[in-house]
Amino acid sequence: MSANGESGAAAHIKELCDIVIREGGSDLHLSAGSPPIVRISGALVPLLQQKVLTAADTEAMLKAIAPEHRLKVFPDTQSIDFSYAHTEDARFRVNGFIVQGSVAMAMRLIPHEIRSFSKLNLPPILEVFTQRTQGFFLVVGPVGQGKSTTLAAMIDRINETRAEHIVTIEDPVEYIFDPKKSLIHQREIHIDAPDFHAALESAFREDVNVIMVGEMRDYETISSAVTAAETGHYVVSTLHTNNAAQTIDRIIDMFPSEQQSQVRVQLAGSLAGIFSQRLIPRIAGGLVPAYELLINNNAVANLIREGRTHEIGTIIQTSSQEGMVDMDRSLAELVRKGEVTIDHAYQHASDPKTFERYL
Repeated sequence: MSANGESGAAAHIKELCDIVIREGGSDLHLSAGSPPIVRISGALVPLLQQKVLTAADTEAMLKAIAPEHRLKVFPDTQSIDFSYAHTEDARFRVNGFIVQGSVAMAMRLIPHEIRSFSKLNLPPILEVFTQRTQGFFLVVGPVGQGKSTTLAAMIDRINETRAEHIVTIEDPVEYIFDPKKSLIHQREIHIDAPDFHAALESAFREDVNVIMVGEMRDYETISSAVTAAETGHYVVSTLHTNNAAQTIDRIIDMFPSEQQSQVRVQLAGSLAGIFSQRLIPRIAGGLVPAYELLINNNAVANLIREGRTHEIGTIIQTSSQEGMVDMDRSLAELVRKGEVTIDHAYQHASDPKTFERYL
């Protein structure tokens, strides 16, 4: 690719990123055979005024913005993650991958501003979980439901209110934190550490108080995180699961069968809570979260130890006075407030009959 081609590709990427920001989009998709596509308020919108991209276009775009050390591994891995600094006020998390032999990219906008719980329409009770000094807190949900943004709001709140040493372990680094009361070190996988597990093991020797793990991907990472939560650290992370019960099952299932009983005991003792969220299209435009919150109390801990996770949903439904939130109740409240349509709420309901009872 010529220098002119690469500079042209860089200019094209910048133009498209400007469109994402201007239109209030969250993601930009680039693939050969279609025009650029932007996700706005949850819906994919083709930029029909832009030309259809060729394989040469998408390859040049990736080469224009990817770090050299990530490009070197791309032919072998055929998928790479990195962050792209578009402007001082906006960065993008980028995944480059191969589709039918051609380069494609998915780019997620990461605003410079780290918004507060109230600006994100998140429940005030999350404040309680920023005051914990030990344990394990998880933000869960499918891809693209705002998990990283919620986690960033939690870390920034700790940063504002406590003098702690915070280490984040991310792939790639997303939100950039400015130190306030806390000392913050942000470590990026492939640049500052080879993998999540190695970075977590290293954190034990770094006089750390709070550890943010961008994503729980494997047994080694989860095992180290559970150990950290048991040994005087506060660990917050994300997992691609649908609800609290499924999250606990997924963690336990990661371990060999002979270790699972011990892990249940460890998790029952160290878990602080699990927050599951979905972003629902808002009637007035944009997205608004619906959520489930599990708080680990004696009843929940007993269910985890005894392997009765299928009963956790009932505990959540009957423990609203303790601050727990049921997803179906959260959705029904959004409908009653006129924030979302009943059709959109139904699509995300855990149990349609329960949801109807809450309406």
